[in-house]
Amino acid sequence: MQTELITQREDLVIRRVVLEPGEAMPWHVDPCHRFSVIVRGDELTIEFLESGEKIPVEVHAGKADWDEPDDRVHRGVNTGSSRYEEIVTFFLDPPGIDPQPERAPGE
Repeated sequence: MQTELITQREDLVIRRVVLEPGEAMPWHVDPCHRFSVIVRGDELTIEFLESGEKIPVEVHAGKADWDEPDDRVHRGVNTGSSRYEEIVTFFLDPPGIDPQPERAPGE
């Protein structure tokens, strides 16, 4: 997984995330609202650690959507056949928080 910080201020973080086919994000929670724009990719699967639930998400360049905070431990996995890339804007509330704190299995 590759991440690039595009910009940051006390109440906002914008970053680029790139996953090659088969790559996964670290397990994490999402404590803040965010807005994502897909740059490329064809499928991302969201896996939830506790329940084992897996939700396939069809993606395509230009798809954009808001996401609500979620305290369930989960990760995104590129289950498509091409590189997945997105730009994510995190709205930090309260200011200064980690927008995606990692959670190791068993924590």
